[in-house]
Amino acid sequence: MTLAPETTDLKVQLRLTDDWFTVCDLHLLLPGRGVAALLPDGNQVAVFRDRKGRLYAIDNRDPFTGAAVLSRGLIGTHQDRPFVASPLLKQRFDLLSGQCLDDESVRVATYEVRAA
Repeated sequence: MTLAPETTDLKVQLRLTDDWFTVCDLHLLLPGRGVAALLPDGNQVAVFRDRKGRLYAIDNRDPFTGAAVLSRGLIGTHQDRPFVASPLLKQRFDLLSGQCLDDESVRVATYEVRAA
């Protein structure tokens, strides 16, 4: 019998420099939605779980407005690449690279993320 991830004690963790930082329990991330988390340095990260269970983490600050809102954006795909669309001005950010799909000169930070 295989246990679903929701019935385990898995934690969502981000790699910060040389160590892993625990963000939340995996079961708290709803597929297709994001959450914001405060990092030890005071910055915010947006963590997403897609409908296939893959995890992504990017800077939560929208570089076009300065607002910390990317965790509330809608996720989708463009040419088989996952993205989040900012809830404010709708710019799309690649969840793997952080590259803005609507303006090549803009990028947000990405983080290595795992469930452990």
